[in-house]
Amino acid sequence: MSSQVAREPYVLVADKGLDAGVARLTDEKIAKVIGAVLEAEGGARLKAYVDTCAHCGLCSEACHFFHSHDRDPRYSPVGKVKQTMWEILDKGGNVSPEFIGRAARVAYTECNLCKRCAMYCPFGIDIAYVIGLMRRICHKLGVTPQYIQDTAHSHSATMNQMWVKEDEWIDSLMWQEAEARDEVPDLRIPLEKHGAEIMYSVIGPEPKFRTQLIYQAAVIMHAAGVDWTMPATPGWDNSDMAMYSGDYEIMGRLKRAHFETAQRLGVKRIVMGECGHAFRSVHDVGNRWLGWKGEPVPVVHAVQFYHELLSSGKIKIKDKFGEAVTFHDPCNIVRGMGLHEMGREVTRALCTELVEMTPNREHNYCCSAGGGVINCGPPFRNTRVLGNKIKAEQLAATGVKTVIAPCHNCHGGLEDIIHHYKLDMKIKFLGDVIYECMEKPWAEA
Repeated sequence: MSSQVAREPYVLVADKGLDAGVARLTDEKIAKVIGAVLEAEGGARLKAYVDTCAHCGLCSEACHFFHSHDRDPRYSPVGKVKQTMWEILDKGGNVSPEFIGRAARVAYTECNLCKRCAMYCPFGIDIAYVIGLMRRICHKLGVTPQYIQDTAHSHSATMNQMWVKEDEWIDSLMWQEAEARDEVPDLRIPLEKHGAEIMYSVIGPEPKFRTQLIYQAAVIMHAAGVDWTMPATPGWDNSDMAMYSGDYEIMGRLKRAHFETAQRLGVKRIVMGECGHAFRSVHDVGNRWLGWKGEPVPVVHAVQFYHELLSSGKIKIKDKFGEAVTFHDPCNIVRGMGLHEMGREVTRALCTELVEMTPNREHNYCCSAGGGVINCGPPFRNTRVLGNKIKAEQLAATGVKTVIAPCHNCHGGLEDIIHHYKLDMKIKFLGDVIYECMEKPWAEA
């Protein structure tokens, strides 16, 4: 325990959203909101977890924050629960505004909700659920980090997370179609095609910052002869930062809009781009919040779709990617959906050599961007980068120069880690590699 005494004192990172929210709190409001949330949404699940936890600390070994902070128990999963929900339950909701400010920082920025700890708990306690409930309380109290709250506001006002207006969305698609037609003269990005086999949905940052992914997807769809469309209306963005800010009402609106758009177009299924958290929201959390037993329109992730295109021969690989690569397992589609082997089969179909990280598959370490942590913005960049030194060590140990990650948040997190720890690596989506390596008959004509 002596090492704990020597730990650096915890320094509160300044954040306008958190600090202003805390300044508005009163003891009475805190107790009222906590009581209402726990009574209406805590229920048997929270009680079972609290009553079951043996305080053994085995979950600690699962957490990248814990390992990256020299095994500081404050960063262990159980330590985070102790600093948040346990204190609230012990004091019957009678906690101070200052406590809420500290607990919000723990819940929003020091836990990625990656669920790795649930595998290490001998009872399978889902600590991500407990931390998520803490975020829900903070949201109800108006104590959320400024950047992720702005994203939730964008979701509410525009139904996408990047404040993209409807005409800007359509312009982006037309722009990418025009660019792609320089390469493939008869390529189209179908808009509002009713009865198509597939509605292709993406996350808000794609038309804003990563339009090349829409370009590449259009080329892949064209080469594979897919009957597809994209919507021209709100509902095209499958992302969901409201799920992570604790604003479940907005989350429900987003998922309803996404599925109702697909139903309006009469498509047979939705194919999602390479995003992990959006898949979690669409496939698991959002539809359950709406009380739906399942998805009203079948949904597949890009990894599943690429696997389908490659294994059916609709996409053929001309020359495999010639460098050794490693594959990063995104938490939401691996621990959340079990797509780890499928991701590897796609990678092996594209690349000459796959070098595994250790550990890997469902045991892989999180990118430290997920769970909305990267969306908490620049004030907390160092929190997540310094909190994932172990990921940098894991990447460096592979000895390869390229990491493939089929998830937007993972790209953001890994890019920062690669830059901060000066790793000689680049990062790619599976779509990048498919586009680079696939047969393009039009190019050979």
